[in-house]
Amino acid sequence: MTFEEFQRSLEQSAPPGNLSEPLKALWWAANANWEKAHQIVQEVSSRDGSWVHAHLHRQEGDLGNAAYWYSRAGRPQADSPLEAEWAGIVQELLKSPA
Repeated sequence: MTFEEFQRSLEQSAPPGNLSEPLKALWWAANANWEKAHQIVQEVSSRDGSWVHAHLHRQEGDLGNAAYWYSRAGRPQADSPLEAEWAGIVQELLKSPA
């Protein structure tokens, strides 16, 4: 799936079934369902899941919790606009095997 296809899928009522759990969480976050997104990443123990988890806590304004999850993901704390970080995570995760 390309980034453009992912963006178009946001118009659907649910994420495509072939997405990884971190990408599904980002899909729900983009569709204004932070709780669903957070619920998904709470169950994912991978670095990718931790990265998305960090982004979600940054989105909610809980920077201390976000810092913890960035550390678990092995990623520096983001300082770019949230939308740019979201797009960057999606693009990188789409390159990874699901």
